[in-house]
Amino acid sequence: EVQLVESGGGLVQPGGSLRLSCAASGFTFSYYDMGWFRQAPGKGREWVSGISYTGRSTANADAVKGRFTISRDNAKNTLYMQLNSLKTEDTAMYYCARGGFNTRDPLNIRYWGQGTQVTVSS
Repeated sequence: EVQLVESGGGLVQPGGSLRLSCAASGFTFSYYDMGWFRQAPGKGREWVSGISYTGRSTANADAVKGRFTISRDNAKNTLYMQLNSLKTEDTAMYYCARGGFNTRDPLNIRYWGQGTQVTVSS
């Protein structure tokens, strides 16, 4: 059974930082591209960042370029995303996904984590 479990969300002030983690199990993690998506209240789920299965290639949405960094540790079956210079508009539930590098439409993602809430507020 594929399982993706996110952690690391929380309440942070504008300009602050967080590190999200996603622990994967039930599949060979190193064989799959991975990604992060987010969904703000009243909005659709949107792609944020993706990483190739080797970790050598990454991609970010324009809204987070230069601020968010995706990475992975295939030995630990874990996906990460470092969130820096957070803005109030980054407030959302953040989801880990199997896929999300070349596949950026959430409708084409089969496996999701349960999400971790990031709230940016003063």
